[in-house]
Amino acid sequence: MADAVAGRDKCGEPRLVSLPLSRIRVIMKSSPEVSSINQEALVLTTKATELFVQYLATYSYRHGSGKERKALTYSDLSNTAEESETFQFLADILPKKILASKYLKMLKEKRDEDEEENDSDDGSNGDEAES
Repeated sequence: MADAVAGRDKCGEPRLVSLPLSRIRVIMKSSPEVSSINQEALVLTTKATELFVQYLATYSYRHGSGKERKALTYSDLSNTAEESETFQFLADILPKKILASKYLKMLKEKRDEDEEENDSDDGSNGDEAES
């Protein structure tokens, strides 16, 4: 494991990528459109993934509160996903953490709203049938 962190493979040769190629291959093959994966495409996809993760982490660190603590936190990442237009597509994957009690309250309010909408829809349908 220490070799991977240092950027060396088991033989001591420098590695092109740090992420495990076998895991990236499994993720790529999980798509039904993919039947086979060229080794070069696998390495390029892995390197692009590493660069993206590095950019996301650096951006989140610079624009987050972690700079004061010299640490990158989950909240820094979720704030970046929510506030940055570039990373907006990650908002569902990196949601802001909320307390369970707040979540349950939000669910209850949503159910109440849905019930009110259903009640008003039922009432208007009945009026149209009488006309």
